[in-house]
Amino acid sequence: MHLLKSVALAALIAVPVVAAAQSSKDVLEARHGYMRMLALNMGQLAGMAKGEIEYDEAAAATAGANIEALAQYSVAGLFVTGTANGEVEGSDALPAIWEKPDQFAQEFKAFADAAAGAGEAVKGGQGNIGPVLQKLGGTCKDCHDDFRKPE
Repeated sequence: MHLLKSVALAALIAVPVVAAAQSSKDVLEARHGYMRMLALNMGQLAGMAKGEIEYDEAAAATAGANIEALAQYSVAGLFVTGTANGEVEGSDALPAIWEKPDQFAQEFKAFADAAAGAGEAVKGGQGNIGPVLQKLGGTCKDCHDDFRKPE
């Protein structure tokens, strides 16, 4: 039993070392990938809501469920010190993320709350997608307004 505890403790200690070993570029690429996955699924729902893509309940439910899953991801490791706009090329993250970590965490929690149940909520017809997108989009906008470099 003592050996198991020692192995578990060593694994916990090693995690920050592994994370610290990641370059700012690697972290930024992972963050961009995460945001692209969100955008892909949001875009599919938006296309269906606008009638640009034919409503497909299964595809809408999958996109909603993907957003739910992504909203549960612990993003802290994607926003490490040294990856703000001006610190690493290609970053739009404002320093406010690190200056106001509690507010940033609250914004992300609001997104996770809005995403909860999205996979089911978009079922039943094209008209059900709009309200889901409004909730999700509102939380995205709130976070981007405070923590992302303006486009």
